[in-house]
Amino acid sequence: MTGTEKIATGSILIGLIVLGLKTFAWWLTGSVALMSDAMESIVNVATAIAALIAIRIAARPADRDHPYGHHKAEFFSAVLEGVMIIVAALLILREAWHAFQAPRMLDAPLAGLLINGFAGVLNAGWCWVLISRGRRLRSPALVADGHHLLSDVISSGGVVLGVALAVVTGWAVLDPALAALVAVNILWSGWKVIASSVSGLMDEAVDNDTLADIRTTISDNATGAIEAHDLRTRHAGARTFIDFHLVVDGQTTVDAAHDICDRIEQALKAQVPGSMITIHVEPEHKAKHSGVLVI
Repeated sequence: MTGTEKIATGSILIGLIVLGLKTFAWWLTGSVALMSDAMESIVNVATAIAALIAIRIAARPADRDHPYGHHKAEFFSAVLEGVMIIVAALLILREAWHAFQAPRMLDAPLAGLLINGFAGVLNAGWCWVLISRGRRLRSPALVADGHHLLSDVISSGGVVLGVALAVVTGWAVLDPALAALVAVNILWSGWKVIASSVSGLMDEAVDNDTLADIRTTISDNATGAIEAHDLRTRHAGARTFIDFHLVVDGQTTVDAAHDICDRIEQALKAQVPGSMITIHVEPEHKAKHSGVLVI
């Protein structure tokens, strides 16, 4: 089992524990706001399972039907997660509306709030693990799961504070009002997850800083060539695809041109881990005098 798979499996276990704690808090209090928090945890568990499946598919080697690999499977998982988040938010809004019509005071609020607060702390710790390790492992599924948990942590904190205010002030209507606010926060989180995942499915280029590093690496390691042009990049999960045309002197031998390409590839793979590079060698009359000029 890879490091990414271990973290994804850990997300399922943490999600189940948090779901149990939040469901117990809801059962103790009867709070609609705490119920909304528990419903979001159901989504957490479901999406953690989807993320693990996607990560395992993405780890499969390239085959005849998928010669570029299965890396985009993680983006599909993130889109599914975003859709499920939005569905959960709509269900919470429905329950909040019913509670608005008949607000009631809560049972055993202190015990419920303490249990829910502990679940929130547990989620916060795991959220940090998912985002930090997900970025290090270049896993969109883990990062998306981490950002979803971050929204859960924020909304959980708001719920605990709001329910405490409802108990102190005696304003029972605060409970469904908080549930509605949680739902809106979840909707925004779901939209951001979907938007970021769709960009990956649409073969979005690398960010400007990474592109600048790629251009500099090519220029510094292409001694013997003239220029590189038509540089293109895209990312798919942990993979970054880089392709460009490399112009060399027309008298350069095939062996010499191949050596230049090997040197550039090694440098790019060190600069951009997980990159796959395609270089098209051209003679000097194909030069465009643009793109990456070799130092």
